[in-house]
Amino acid sequence: MTLDLKAAASTLNGLRPFPVAVTTILNGRANGLMSLSAGAASIVPESPRVTISLTKYNLTHDLVLESGVFAMHLLAATPEEQFAISLDILMGLGGSSGRDGDKISQFRTKPGVTGTPILLDALSYVEGRVVHSLDIDESTLFVADVVAAEQLHDGERLRVGPAWGALPKEWIEQYDRNHHPQLESARKYREQARS
Repeated sequence: MTLDLKAAASTLNGLRPFPVAVTTILNGRANGLMSLSAGAASIVPESPRVTISLTKYNLTHDLVLESGVFAMHLLAATPEEQFAISLDILMGLGGSSGRDGDKISQFRTKPGVTGTPILLDALSYVEGRVVHSLDIDESTLFVADVVAAEQLHDGERLRVGPAWGALPKEWIEQYDRNHHPQLESARKYREQARS
């Protein structure tokens, strides 16, 4: 049996249709990023949990690891004006590193119950306090109890395919350049874990 990387990518990418905006705060320093690795983590309806997996390369990872708080936001695909705002959020949080400067102040926010910035132009969000984390070499998987949630707008959830197809070519090229060091960092962590 061989590892068919195309089949693996097709299967795993099918599990991540919704890009989410993740925000956090530590000692007054707010940051955020875009992720395709978030999900529900409990079947108990009165005690919801959320998971996110963040690579160790990202500043947001370090802030969540130390603060133990984050918010996970779904973005809107409709109506059309909300779709444009969602793309702005995607590009603002996904296009650069928080180590290079403030990424949050360009967005309308309010402090959540944990102090985490809540993106007011998101479709909805859940805010959580981390109860468990798992080191998985290049990333950390965080599981959080949901402490607040709100539907901010009506509309359909943004899917990664249509969003990516609507992004400017120049931004995608820059994203690819910025993503390369993160990928190399992940490979190094994985190699270190194997040795």
